[in-house]
Amino acid sequence: MSPKQKRRLLTISFLIIGLGTGVTLVLMALNENINLFFTPAQVAAGEVPPGSRFRVGGMVVPGSVEKAKDDITTWFKLADLSEQVQLQYAGILPDLFREGQGIVAEGRLNEQGVFIADQVLAKHDENYMPPEVEAALKPKDFSY
Repeated sequence: MSPKQKRRLLTISFLIIGLGTGVTLVLMALNENINLFFTPAQVAAGEVPPGSRFRVGGMVVPGSVEKAKDDITTWFKLADLSEQVQLQYAGILPDLFREGQGIVAEGRLNEQGVFIADQVLAKHDENYMPPEVEAALKPKDFSY
């Protein structure tokens, strides 16, 4: 192999290694920032990857909202058409948060199966529902 061919092979090798490293870093960064959406039925069925951060959406179950003595921590249940999930949120809830209202919460499941929310988003008026929640609450049409 001539010196020119060796140099060309070395340059191509470095380019491939550099490109592979760059693609790997980009994919790792994207993977850390993905927030998947799940319904309470999917969470109850165990479809959520363990330890992952995700969003869950549904309707706040009437009569399920409980405030702690510190007035910061709130427990409530979120439901879709078939299942319920227990949520815990430490913080100030949005002004539009109330029982029977559609919400989307972002966070993680703990070992006991309770969703620990970092953020709670409530809909802004009585006509709006987040698209993910609306799709999850619609009955499935299985016509062929």
